[in-house]
Amino acid sequence: MKAGKSNYDKFPATSIEDGMLITGWNNILKEVTPNVNYRAISIECYNGVYYEEVKLQFKKIPHVLFIDTTECFKPEEEILQLTKGFITEDVLFGYLGNLSIHDYFDDAGLNLARKKIAASREKGNIILFGPGSSLITHPDLLIYADMPRWEIQRRMRRKEVTGLGIDNREEPFSIQYKRGYFNDWNILDKHKKKLYGKVDYWLDTTKKEPKLIDKKTFFAGIEKTARKPFRVVPFFDPAPWGGQWMKDVCDLDGSVQNYGWCFDCVPEENSLLFDIGGILFEMPSVNLVYLKSREILGDPVESRFGDNFPIRFDLLDTMGGGNLSLQVHPTLQYARDSFGLPYTQDESYYLVDAEEDAVVYLGLKSGIDRHEMIADLEKANQNPGEIFDEKKYVNILPARKHDHFLIPAGTIHCSGKNSVVLEISATPNLFTFKLWDWNRLGLDGKPRPINLERGKEVIRWDRDTDYVSKELANQFQPVGQGDGWKEERTGLHRNEFIETRRHTFSKTIRHVTGNSVNVLTLLEGKEVIVESPDKAFEPFIVHYAEAFIVPAHVNEYLITPHGESGGKECITIKASVRF
Repeated sequence: MKAGKSNYDKFPATSIEDGMLITGWNNILKEVTPNVNYRAISIECYNGVYYEEVKLQFKKIPHVLFIDTTECFKPEEEILQLTKGFITEDVLFGYLGNLSIHDYFDDAGLNLARKKIAASREKGNIILFGPGSSLITHPDLLIYADMPRWEIQRRMRRKEVTGLGIDNREEPFSIQYKRGYFNDWNILDKHKKKLYGKVDYWLDTTKKEPKLIDKKTFFAGIEKTARKPFRVVPFFDPAPWGGQWMKDVCDLDGSVQNYGWCFDCVPEENSLLFDIGGILFEMPSVNLVYLKSREILGDPVESRFGDNFPIRFDLLDTMGGGNLSLQVHPTLQYARDSFGLPYTQDESYYLVDAEEDAVVYLGLKSGIDRHEMIADLEKANQNPGEIFDEKKYVNILPARKHDHFLIPAGTIHCSGKNSVVLEISATPNLFTFKLWDWNRLGLDGKPRPINLERGKEVIRWDRDTDYVSKELANQFQPVGQGDGWKEERTGLHRNEFIETRRHTFSKTIRHVTGNSVNVLTLLEGKEVIVESPDKAFEPFIVHYAEAFIVPAHVNEYLITPHGESGGKECITIKASVRF
């Protein structure tokens, strides 16, 4: 565990000079209220905003007509039927939908709203509020109330927000999340991408005090962030197997029972912060990826993945905790056929820290009877008190600090207790088939879903002891070395599209992005400084255990031990997309 006071930055931000930021509802409404009547004002809303609260505020603007777009939607029963094929009956998994916001509008309701607008336009202000509001009529002023997915999830758990066009607050969190992931967020993101150049103001209601920025400030933040290394805002979550390491290293609330996850680079769910005069404005970090996909990802990566950020970094903490579930991820064809995914969740475990008894479960023992193993799993999962003898079937490998285990899809795996793992993976983050969960209850006191029926369809039975030894465990290869530095390739497996390199250095080391986005974590050292050899961006400080992103078009950058780490050995792990 890291010694000394934590310097982990939980709120990394891009500083915006001369930006416009307004706080508080009174000031915001004063800014957006027209100086003259006869204007159409649209407030587009992402799912997860406190809808009624925000609507009540905008109703204070003088108006002759107020239209809530959800009242122009099809009835809830019709929307449930419309989305049934994508939401499915599965407790966790759906199928990526292809609907648009247009599919939600009822023709009769839409026509009636437009008639009311035509009759009211010369009488005073018209306010259109809600998702798809800018589609009903061309607005004179467009405001977007955005919301990061992590905050949406927190509100889902508290039963505070609804799905798109339906009130599903009382459903279990997993069902609400599933609807968001497979349907709602896809629809809203497709719509938002068409609005970026049209939005006049962006509204942040993630915290109690609302904040507003204008178009100029929004794009200034996007442009500046895209030209330099940056971090997204990490978020932390407890787990049934969670540990205690992150409390100290990441300076977290010690009264929380545990922290299992630190999601430090999941741009589709993380936030991005702009520091405007010392005040933080929060928005989904995926906005940056959507707007600057070529600059961030690199031309070859964008050509392959579109505006989908393909690399995920997160920490799994089991220090003083327990084993993760014994699990497997779907193979590519299964993911395509079953969930509509363009690619699957290949991954790896890099050991950031480990106690003497730490282990990783990886692959199957040679010569086992697959039918016997499945029968034993079925028996253990169906009968409370039964135990699955994992030692009989699964390789259990000692796990030491800086080991790296590769986990291509279809490989049975599990991180054991008393370790901290950096999980480097492809982006799909929902598709884990649990095979055995040690007779353990979830944090809600209920058994967690077991996915043996799906899991047994994708297990690669040829990933045995010999295969693991030769191809998955500690596949280190020297790449180069020089004065005060060395570089090693640590993976990933040839079946995976992510390439990882470990750099050990006590002096400045040069990196090139290689036409791909780079994602790095500092594994040893108090802090390092990232600089441009031609001063293209401001020096950027990174602290221990922090993940950061280097846009592909940065091309060349330098990393040097800094502060207390000056002249001392530091280690980073870097991931990029292999072509």
